[in-house]
Amino acid sequence: MRELEYPFDSDYILKNAKKLRRLLLAEDNGGQAGSGRLHKKIAVLGGSTTHDIIRILELFLLNQGIEPEFYESEYGQYFQDAMFGNAKLEKFRPDVIFIHTSNRNVSFYPKPGDGKEQVECLLEEQYRHFEAVWDRLADTYHCPVIQNNFEYPFFRLLGNQDASAVQGRIRFLTRLNERFYRYAEEHANFYINDMNYMASAYGLDEWADPFYWHMYKYCMCMRAIPAFANNLCHIIKAVFGKNKKALVLDLDNTLWGGIVGDDGAENLEIGQETSLGQVYAEVQGYLKAQKEIGVMLNVNSKNEEENAMAGLRHPEGVLKPEDFILIKANWEPKSKNMAEIAAQLNVLPESLVFVDDNPAEREIVREQFPGAAVPEIGKPEEYVRVLDHSGFFEVTRLSEDDRKRSDMYKANLMREKQQAFFADYGEYLASLQMKGTVKPFEPVYMARIAQLTNKSNQFNLTTKRYTQGEIEQTAASSGYITLYGKLEDKFGDNGVVSVVIGRVEDGGENGKRLHVELWIMSCRVLKRDMEYAMMDVLVEECRKRGITEIAGYYYPTAKNRMVKDFYGQQGFTKVKEDEKGNTVWRYEIPEEYGKKNRYIEIL
Repeated sequence: MRELEYPFDSDYILKNAKKLRRLLLAEDNGGQAGSGRLHKKIAVLGGSTTHDIIRILELFLLNQGIEPEFYESEYGQYFQDAMFGNAKLEKFRPDVIFIHTSNRNVSFYPKPGDGKEQVECLLEEQYRHFEAVWDRLADTYHCPVIQNNFEYPFFRLLGNQDASAVQGRIRFLTRLNERFYRYAEEHANFYINDMNYMASAYGLDEWADPFYWHMYKYCMCMRAIPAFANNLCHIIKAVFGKNKKALVLDLDNTLWGGIVGDDGAENLEIGQETSLGQVYAEVQGYLKAQKEIGVMLNVNSKNEEENAMAGLRHPEGVLKPEDFILIKANWEPKSKNMAEIAAQLNVLPESLVFVDDNPAEREIVREQFPGAAVPEIGKPEEYVRVLDHSGFFEVTRLSEDDRKRSDMYKANLMREKQQAFFADYGEYLASLQMKGTVKPFEPVYMARIAQLTNKSNQFNLTTKRYTQGEIEQTAASSGYITLYGKLEDKFGDNGVVSVVIGRVEDGGENGKRLHVELWIMSCRVLKRDMEYAMMDVLVEECRKRGITEIAGYYYPTAKNRMVKDFYGQQGFTKVKEDEKGNTVWRYEIPEEYGKKNRYIEIL
């Protein structure tokens, strides 16, 4: 919904929240209203009034494909709900908990006459108050916890010394925030909502207007709530796999000033010679940094390819041709190029963000290629801010697989090119010299496994999603079989690409049965025998546990039709299908099992 895309009109959102909610809920997703959204339970434990935050947060989450159900604590009861139990909250069983505290919830600050030791004691006591909350919530609910850091106060008792003197409130909050960050580093299911940055970006004097605290017990002004809710939404949608994956970039007047076909590459504005050239250099630098956190860069430009490449090779340019996975420089409609880019990357349209300075081209892509994000990027000096505040690529945990994503996809294109040289597909697979690892879940890969369960939509048979805490619990339980699969070949390492979770059931005289609750695989390794390698090891693990039968389940969505007959291809027999297309499959493990994987060497 355009009204909820950055930059948005906060006053309009606050005034029309009911109307926007009604329109969002009425939107058709996959043929049925709301059918394409994830349903998530969100507990909001507040140190200040939270009703309007919840009201506006719901809009942003719905717009991201998440249909939330909320639990809201009583005013100021965040500590009590966490530490002393709450039957209503326990029954609610949240998928994520958000602790909405602010500097108004700091119980005590240093006094001007306090010495260093006194301040240290105050800092430790205040930190332990919050640490106890986080630990108790993690032990009780095993779900992601999001915690605000502290915004700076709206006054400075010590003036400029407030930031450096040991008794200063700003320094105290800065050090308290640092303790929060260290906790986040050490706890994978804990995330910081950077309210301090939000208050600074918004303008602290307006953000912290005391009127709203004393009149309504809001820790921020009313007009700041949409910006705050949008920022919080970025974390929640990233935790549940709703991030974008790739940027698709125009060139002329988007990555540089001027039209390369008319002006010539040598006359483009990029670099340090002009103020506008510096702006475009900063834009390119920002995009290059996006690549380094795993965002895939692509070009979609109306240009001759020769001219486009000349512009990308400009000596003052930060981005070079090798930074892009796909470069579509032609005179085809940009919507057609978008479809081809999605197909070649093997991603869904909603994984793409189209960036173009031309409003007409933006509108065409919106109409002709629905699903892709198309931000209103404004003037060149606004490009970075708009892309950054839109939160398309919010980082929760940066894995090695994320950082290597562009290289992985480039290697995939090389594999596709090599395939053209082989008449026999089996010979092609053998030429890849593939080596795989299939093992029970290991701590080093827990974050990546959780990430994959939330990102995989097409090769996902049951569409179940897991948080990292749930993955860790499942791995530790003797009632489950867990497997992850890694794959590498002569072109490179694909990382963790497949996950299987099966629940063991004691069938009595009929022996044990395994119910496959999750089977997912990255689409970039489709049809390379990895699914068969996973099946082979799954059967081995079942035999070790005395399991004689495997039950598989397929729940159809608009995105996973490609695996409708997956179990049949693995040798399962379909035993049930309902009117919605949900199917149940059964596989009786034979005494003599013939391995299905022929081309991957399992290490």
